[in-house]
Amino acid sequence: LGELLRISPDHVAILSDRWWVVDYHSDNSTGAYYLYDQESKKPELLFETAPQMAKYPFSPMQTEVIKARDGMEIPCYLTLPMGIEAKNLPMVLAIHGGPWARDNWGFDGFTQWLANRGYAVLAVNFRGSAGLGKKHMNAGDGEWGVGYMQHDITDAVQWFIKKGIADPKRIAITGGSYGGYAVLAGLAFTPDLYACGVDMCGPSQVKTSIEAMPDWWYLIKQRWLRRIGNVLEDEALNRRISPYYHADNIKSPLLLFHGANDPRVKISESD
Repeated sequence: LGELLRISPDHVAILSDRWWVVDYHSDNSTGAYYLYDQESKKPELLFETAPQMAKYPFSPMQTEVIKARDGMEIPCYLTLPMGIEAKNLPMVLAIHGGPWARDNWGFDGFTQWLANRGYAVLAVNFRGSAGLGKKHMNAGDGEWGVGYMQHDITDAVQWFIKKGIADPKRIAITGGSYGGYAVLAGLAFTPDLYACGVDMCGPSQVKTSIEAMPDWWYLIKQRWLRRIGNVLEDEALNRRISPYYHADNIKSPLLLFHGANDPRVKISESD
């Protein structure tokens, strides 16, 4: 940009929208930045985001849309290990947090690390995920734990088992925050589905997790209660959807990670 300013002190070249700085993304590279001249239609490489990684091959990420048990379409992203037949593979479900967030197509270091070690990696944009329309997000209301938000994850697993890609005896589930909750819910409510789970800072009891929210999170707390159901007043609901009360159902190995000073999900949820 310094060069552009020297060439054009009156900023004409910039204001004419001739020059773009373009961030290039892909699923199997760490990305790069280019200076693009709209007149010549030629890009000039500025720098690679992680040049030390450019020499390594990475697995492509493919989009799969599965149908849940009620017919709703659930967008998923599947990454397969390279050089291995996509048949009866060990699979890791990487569940996003939020839950009002989403997984995106593109390069993900954690996913590539697992794929490099021979795992199929599945990301599921279960109902309640953001960025897929109001209908998709609102369909997650009142569906935590034993409802359709968890059913969508279960149905995605079964979908890829039926396709012959995933080995039904070697399915792992992992995630952080709400993703950690989904790990606990998966192991407690569908104990025969997963070979193991890794929970990172997941709330085990929904009520206590909401009670721990700071006062200045008042509006956020109201949103949670509207989306989940009022677990502060409805103890039966809290007990039904909180894995804490169903821990005896867990059969598979469970590994817990939690920061001692986590300000949002207190470590007592893992303790």
